[in-house]
Order: sequence, then C-alpha cells, then structure tokens
Amino acid sequence: MRAFSILLSGVLFGLGVTISGMVNPMKVLNFMDLTGMFDPTLVFVMGAGLLVTLLGYRLVLSRQKPLFDDRFHTPSLTAIDARLIFGSALFGIGWGLSGFCPGPAVASLVFGNISSVIFVAAMAVGMVFTRLALPRN
Repeated sequence: MRAFSILLSGVLFGLGVTISGMVNPMKVLNFMDLTGMFDPTLVFVMGAGLLVTLLGYRLVLSRQKPLFDDRFHTPSLTAIDARLIFGSALFGIGWGLSGFCPGPAVASLVFGNISSVIFVAAMAVGMVFTRLALPRN
C-alpha cells in the first residue's frame, strides 16, 4: 500500500504540473516577463498550491503519526542563514534562466524534450557536487 500511495502521489503531481503548464518553460518565463509577454495565470497555480498545502498540512499534522511511518520527519533546521539564502538565490536564478522548477522538470521528462533532459542532468550534477562539497548540518 505504501508503494501504491507513493506512485499515486507522483502521478497526481505530474498531472497537476502538466495541466497547469508548469512543465512548459515558456509559460514560466512569460510569467516572469513583467514588461513583455507577461502571463499571470501561474499566480492561480501558486495560490491553489498554497491553499492545498495549508489545508493538507493542517489535516496531516493533526494525526498522531503518518500512515506509513512511526513519526513525522519535519525539518530540524529553522535558521535563516547564508547557506539558505545562497541556495534560494541559486534556485531562483536557475528557475528564471531556464523556466524549469525541479519537480516539473522531472515530470516533463516524459515528453522527451532535450532541454528537460539537459536541465535534469545539470541539476543532478549540481546536487551531487553540493553533497560532496558542503558538510551536512
């Protein structure tokens, strides 16, 4: 049942980002182009995502424990430090230059677009490099 719920979550996520247009880098780049071909529709996607997350976390965290584990694994680091700020800025720069957010980029691999493959490969290399170069907290 655990594997099925993981598969179902992934399929739902993939469908959501595909239907919303988040797998299309031009849709994202047009959202960020305030002086040109601005496309405000992703505001609704982000708003819906925030609403679902808010309600989902309230519902899930009201339980004693998750369905398939003995405890919740919430982040232990809460400080806003240079590492978080640098990582956030790097994420934003990558998103702004490529139009890909990591999750939708992985979901877009099913379409066989070479730019998706290049982005995900570069992202994977960056993740491995970061894990090797930076100490874990």
